[in-house]
Amino acid sequence: MRKRCCCFYWVLSFSVLAQPPMRVVTELSPPHQTLQGGEVAGLSTALVRAVLAEAQLEATIEMYPWARSLHIARSQPNILIYNIARTAEREAQFHWIGPVAAYQFGFVALRHRQDIKIDSLESAKQYSIAVQRDDLSANYLMSQGFMPGLQLVLAADIIESWQLLLNTKVDLVIDDPVALAGMTATLALPESTVRFVYAIPQLAQQTWLAASIQTSPRLVKQLQQAHAKVAETRLYQQVMSSGYRITD
Repeated sequence: MRKRCCCFYWVLSFSVLAQPPMRVVTELSPPHQTLQGGEVAGLSTALVRAVLAEAQLEATIEMYPWARSLHIARSQPNILIYNIARTAEREAQFHWIGPVAAYQFGFVALRHRQDIKIDSLESAKQYSIAVQRDDLSANYLMSQGFMPGLQLVLAADIIESWQLLLNTKVDLVIDDPVALAGMTATLALPESTVRFVYAIPQLAQQTWLAASIQTSPRLVKQLQQAHAKVAETRLYQQVMSSGYRITD
């Protein structure tokens, strides 16, 4: 009996030790990814934590500029990343767990800049635009003929993009209308400081929680099954519905 018990505890200990530690990386992007008291929070973060809990996994959530988060997730095993756009270029670079946000990106200007008029993507080429390096929006605009150093100013993260806008170094930034309240609050500004100018239809999409390609298939399946269960909850429906905001 003692031998059998020892064997059981050895197997249990081995299974715990065999579970690789998980890291989760993201960027600051209110209201989906925020910092509250030094902890990563926000709408999508709540879904990611729910998926991890359902999968019975523990992980640290770390916030970096987007290009760095993307590099970590592309180069290291057992990394989760959100909110990441599922593009053709990235399809084979990650394991895709499930959507954790819905966005409608477009151009945002300072409210007093009533001279800025945009009625098509082409008409935006007369303005300077801050975008995040390696971000979906930056890549899309470049594919449409927007040029770094001419129309586009590449920033490390969304905060730097907004600071360029507020300091009148650029005319526009790219953001979601639902995010404006969170961003202005983060920067301690009145929400009326900015206005949403023009939605870019091609940038309306869901964004995902994904795992680095080196992550084990067993762990990926575990996370995908957990996401499927979280997707049935009221929290998921609230976060994914357009216009939902934190009210407490």
